[in-house]
Amino acid sequence: MQATHTDLSQPQGQPNNQPQPQGPEKLPGIRHIIAVGSGKGGVGKSTVSTNLALALQQTGATVGLVDADILGPSICGMLGINTSGQPAMTAEGKMIPAQRFGLKVVSMAMFTGDDTPAVLRGPMVTKYLRLFTAGVEWGNLDYLILDLPPGTGDTQLTIAQSTPLSGVVIVTTPQAVSLKIARRGLRMFQKVHVPILGIVENMRTFTCPHCGKTTDIFRHGGGEKMSQELEVPFLGALPLASEVVTCGDEGRPIVAGLPQSASAQVYTSIAAQLVQAMRNTATVLKPFMWDFEANTGAPEWLANEVHKNGATDTPIGMRKRDARTLTVLWEDGVQSDFDVRDLRLACQCALCVEEMSGRPLLDPKTVRADVAPKKIMSVGNYAIGFDWNDGHNSGIHAFTRLRKFADEAAANRSEDV
Repeated sequence: MQATHTDLSQPQGQPNNQPQPQGPEKLPGIRHIIAVGSGKGGVGKSTVSTNLALALQQTGATVGLVDADILGPSICGMLGINTSGQPAMTAEGKMIPAQRFGLKVVSMAMFTGDDTPAVLRGPMVTKYLRLFTAGVEWGNLDYLILDLPPGTGDTQLTIAQSTPLSGVVIVTTPQAVSLKIARRGLRMFQKVHVPILGIVENMRTFTCPHCGKTTDIFRHGGGEKMSQELEVPFLGALPLASEVVTCGDEGRPIVAGLPQSASAQVYTSIAAQLVQAMRNTATVLKPFMWDFEANTGAPEWLANEVHKNGATDTPIGMRKRDARTLTVLWEDGVQSDFDVRDLRLACQCALCVEEMSGRPLLDPKTVRADVAPKKIMSVGNYAIGFDWNDGHNSGIHAFTRLRKFADEAAANRSEDV
């Protein structure tokens, strides 16, 4: 792939000072979308999601909660939400969320009830995920919390691609097995450029209500150690407390039922840290659907966000320099110009590259000389997708890979000089 580089991190006149079109909001009326994930089940992730949403609400924020574990919903039970009827719909066909303790809530249990399993294949799970975010009449929210299922599969990837997240909170318990799997989940979110807001260690210490003796049933401090090793924030450690279970079973989570308890106070601290983290969130381009041919709906060009220590693989601007050139401005001030035909030839989708061997399937001779994007769209926080005028539309280009190609091309030109 051919690309040219210009370094804009040093003071100089910035190109194109005209106002740039603004992209759409993440979801209309929603300021921040935060996922709560874990590598494995049984670590108390849904309990953390529910109480964290309530703790954020106590800061004065308006909060929504999505039970994104489509096949194993539990949020309605924890909040005491009646699931005997079907959710109401607006005249425009949007779902009206249930409300409990001031939270707006959506869950698959609202469709299936408590006893009926949701037996769904992957495409239907994806359909419900999109319904539960973009298909809901949320109104204005400061935070939308997504309680993810465990693992690193379809659900996590779908949300990362279709919903630009403000960040993710990783939940783990202290024992080694849980920590190893939580680490994999964290790495997955890093790979798709979702900011890691921090780690929560759940079920750390049990205090006997009779004798007052404390016991670290699942060991101690593993989450804190992992946060230090991976250089991500440690948000707090929650005790293993019987009242958390009792409150959840009774449909009144501990932050609402026992706000003065030790566990509730930890949630209050975690919520305060997240509020501060949202103020410090790294610059990310807003979602966009760019008609490249007509050059309408172009993404932002945030030249004032350039700084010499900025991320090398975070774009803060894109523009159409001419019919054959896509220009990307990176946070570290480097500007890369990509020939659009080279981007088409570099597609890594299953139609262009054999998945197992990496053997190229695309013959460059079959790609017309005037191939160009019809549309370019954002894919989560980590990539862009293309709809080409030769009919190809299945490939995406991750920002990390785009920057690598640009750097390699620049290095090769330096060697040739």
